[in-house]
Amino acid sequence: MDKKKILYVEDDETLAFLTADNLEQHFDVVHCNTGKKAFDLFCREDFDLCVCDIMLPEMDGFELATEIRKRNADIPIIFLSAKTMKEDRIKGLRLGADDYLVKPYSIEELILKIEIFLNRSQKYNDKAPKAYTFGHFTFEPENYLLSLPDKEITLTEREAALLKFFLDNPNTVLKREKILTSLWGTDDYFSGRSLDVFISRLRKIFKEETHVRIENIPRVGFKMVIDDY
Repeated sequence: MDKKKILYVEDDETLAFLTADNLEQHFDVVHCNTGKKAFDLFCREDFDLCVCDIMLPEMDGFELATEIRKRNADIPIIFLSAKTMKEDRIKGLRLGADDYLVKPYSIEELILKIEIFLNRSQKYNDKAPKAYTFGHFTFEPENYLLSLPDKEITLTEREAALLKFFLDNPNTVLKREKILTSLWGTDDYFSGRSLDVFISRLRKIFKEETHVRIENIPRVGFKMVIDDY
């Protein structure tokens, strides 16, 4: 079976060598040492996932993720950074990143995160139903496409995964830890904050739809309420 192709962006030569050497045992890894080189390459070749440092020359990781998202709304993006401030993590997630690991990171954890995202993408392609219909929306999980009668919204892979999880469990209270372990592979603090960001994004999409809402269940989790579903 062909290895999945990873775009790895890191300007620290030693760290890049060690990380790429480990990743290449599992994936086809293409390394770039500047954000600009990475984006130019991304525009020319197809990748399954991106792993990006934030503090990069020419174009930093935040700018790179923004440009990648303009061209591809669903490719998974994992940030690797020495920036430990939670504001930086939240900024990265708001820009469309799927995860954020702080240096020094465990190579085993990085590989696990990559495999979770890639396996989930494959499951979508293999098993996802053609469409869900709820309220005034139609959702095609394999295409990350959410449609209204007058417009279409392309979700990120993480948004699509979360929405599909809710639609597979409509009008049901879902514990935070169940959502996190199912979609993130962990239920730590920063994964929880990431979940809150994506819940907020989906709520903005549904704010004009009176028959669909995501409710907070205090100290428990969330429930997606769909009237007459």
